Amino acid sequence: MTFRPLHDRVLVRRIEADERTAGGIIIPDTAKEKPQQGEVIAIGPGARDETGKLVELNVQVGDRILFGKWSGTEIKIDGEDLLIMKESDVLGVIENVGTVKKAA
Repeated sequence: MTFRPLHDRVLVRRIEADERTAGGIIIPDTAKEKPQQGEVIAIGPGARDETGKLVELNVQVGDRILFGKWSGTEIKIDGEDLLIMKESDVLGVIENVGTVKKAA
């Protein structure tokens, strides 16, 4: 099945976080937080402004993004858990795919 989001919505696949801490401690599934990073797998055509002009999205398919903890709606397509959210829920695009470290 294929899915095409409408308007300014984005379909995202969560990117699972590392299962170990920097010190090598394995984090059990019950203690893990849901990852806040994902890969964009489909985008809508864009939203309309006040004049009716189509405004394209800033994210593209394949972008690695960062989103808020409670952003989006969880859906299941072909047995895969995905998120659908508005582009405004996307906090930013991760340019260099590497590890993202939290500020102390």
